[in-house]
Amino acid sequence: MEKTTGGYICPKCGEEVKVAIMEYKRDTPSTAEPVYVIRRDEDTIKVNQICPKCGHSEAYRQVNVAIGEHAGVNSDRFVEKYRCVACDHTWVKS
Repeated sequence: MEKTTGGYICPKCGEEVKVAIMEYKRDTPSTAEPVYVIRRDEDTIKVNQICPKCGHSEAYRQVNVAIGEHAGVNSDRFVEKYRCVACDHTWVKS
């Protein structure tokens, strides 16, 4: 769709649509695989980490696992997240 000052114009048929939100369909279905995020409440434990916001020395640690496939390549990704016990600030350890 091509955006104009009055809305959007379909490149195939030339129809102009004047709406803020619109749906469109693709000619071919998407072959992307879904990404699953697995999380359990017992994965959250207290650890000794300094909060970058308030300096408190304890934080809840959570490890998220994202399993998926992109462009035919399987990828498992682990993300460590921390949440401060004192101020609830959340950060990712890099």
